[in-house]
Amino acid sequence: MHLISIIIPVYNHLADLKKALYSIKKQSYKNIEVVIVDDGSEVEVAGEINPRDFGFNILIHRQENKGAPAARNKGFELSKGELVIFWDADVIAAPEMLSKMQNVLIVHPEASYAYCDFYYGKKQMKAQKFDAEKLRENNYIMTTGLIRREDFPGFDESLKRWQDWDLWLTMLEKNKIGIYIPEFLFFAIPHKGGISGWLPSFAYKKPWRWLPGISGKVKEYDATKRIVMEKHHIT
Repeated sequence: MHLISIIIPVYNHLADLKKALYSIKKQSYKNIEVVIVDDGSEVEVAGEINPRDFGFNILIHRQENKGAPAARNKGFELSKGELVIFWDADVIAAPEMLSKMQNVLIVHPEASYAYCDFYYGKKQMKAQKFDAEKLRENNYIMTTGLIRREDFPGFDESLKRWQDWDLWLTMLEKNKIGIYIPEFLFFAIPHKGGISGWLPSFAYKKPWRWLPGISGKVKEYDATKRIVMEKHHIT
């Protein structure tokens, strides 16, 4: 069995982190290690998490706040698994998620990573079958995918948003592709910031995109997306 490294960047949100760890404890796939990168949380994670409560190896590294991409890269540097998954502190997974992702990578050696559908609160967030051209048009793959260690290029720490899209595009440029599991295998807890900072799709269209309270977020969305598009020569 491959060792799977579960890398969790966390900034505060300790209650969510504990829920995430309990969902990891319930995974049917047991050959795992967990690397938590405490990205300058107000309360030190190491003082609040007891690895004996969960029954698997947990390494906790604390650093000054540098943002999620830097925390994920540090977690990868500290990890040892042949397979890695970036598991945000607000992710609660189905018990069979790691097993299914690992199995599909065994069946599909041509794929560098496996990804799936998920719930954000009560909302269904569906991905789709891997399509390189559609991926270049827009991102449909969440960060929480199982990746072969040798194929992971690192996150771009200069990006404030769209780090997941940038990651998959960078891998695509190296001829690394993904394999889709058409199942809802995890749940993301809504909270202020992070995923919950997303606006509904209609907010980016006329006339809503110009409304007070929305226009600023839409401008930031457009600007940060444009950075990734220019980096990857997408017109």
